Order: sequence, then C-alpha cells, then structure tokens
Amino acid sequence: MRTKALLPTERIETKILLIRGQKVMLDRDLAKLYGVETKNLNRQVKRNPERFPLEFMFQLTVEEKTELVTNWHRFNSLKHSTVLPFVFKEYGALMLASVLNSPRAIEASVYVVCAFVHLKEILLTNKEFAQKLKELELKIDGHDEQITAIFEAINQLLSPPPVSKRKIGFEVKEKRVKYIAKKWTQCKF
Repeated sequence: MRTKALLPTERIETKILLIRGQKVMLDRDLAKLYGVETKNLNRQVKRNPERFPLEFMFQLTVEEKTELVTNWHRFNSLKHSTVLPFVFKEYGALMLASVLNSPRAIEASVYVVCAFVHLKEILLTNKEFAQKLKELELKIDGHDEQITAIFEAINQLLSPPPVSKRKIGFEVKEKRVKYIAKKWTQCKF
C-alpha cells in the first residue's frame, strides 16, 4: 500500500546535479529523501562495497566540493566539513534503496528513478530539437545561396544590354606609309 507522495518528481529533479558530465545526487540529499541520517547511509555503502562499483557512485574531490559550496547556497553546510561527500548516479540511488531496505527508502527510490528518467527524456528531446534546428539552419543556408543566384540571374535578364557606340565610316587597320611628295614638273612636248 502506497502512502501519499513523499516529494514530487520536480523537487527531486532540483537535487540532481551534473558533476563530471554525469547526473548525480549527493549522499545527504538521498539520506534526507530516504529518511535516514547521512552517516547511516554512508555506513551501509561501506558495508556493501560490491553493490556500489564506480559506475554507481563516486566521492567528490576537494575541488569539486569547493565548487559546490561556492556556486550553491544550499551547500554552505559542507564548507567546514572534513568529509568529502559521495554522489550517486541513477543506479547507485536505486541500489541504496535495496541496501537500506526500509519501506520509505523503497517508495522514495521509485520517485528518484522517475526523476532521473524524466531528466533523460528532457535531455533527449533537447538533443533532437538541437539536431533538427541545425538541419534547418543548413537547409536555409543552402537555400540562401540558391535564392541569391536566382536573383542575380533575374537581374541580369532584366537589365538592358549594354549599348555599343559604333563609329560610322571606314577604319584602316594597316600601317601608315609615309609618302614622299614629288614636285610636279610640267611636261614638255
């Protein structure tokens, strides 16, 4: 029997972060969602290392933790913590529910998985939209060149032919020869 929803999927989605190019949730956010303390959640992870390979979770570096604290106000409590938090990918979050084995954890895991799936769908939709936009842009670029060529051809057809000014008369294309003029003498008969 299902109780009323713990958290709407939209609120869980706000807890999903993009770290190292992967969608993850912090251990403290999952602990709150599953109704356990963060240290108990991490204790169960350490007791079951075979269930949490690197494909399911990883620990943040000091630089990543500092970046989280700097960029997100809700992580200020991590600022003075000496412990580096763990982050869980989709399958790691699901595996936590089986390790914690409480009714609340099992119910919450359904919402977590739904949130991850919803984000994947949004990402795929955005990729498809970006691809279609790029294809349309390429089509338009090709058409622009073709339209420009058509307008140039129409303008050439519409413009009157150039008027040539022809010279009237005869033009000699031979070299000029110098003629020497002789004096005329009168003939004596």
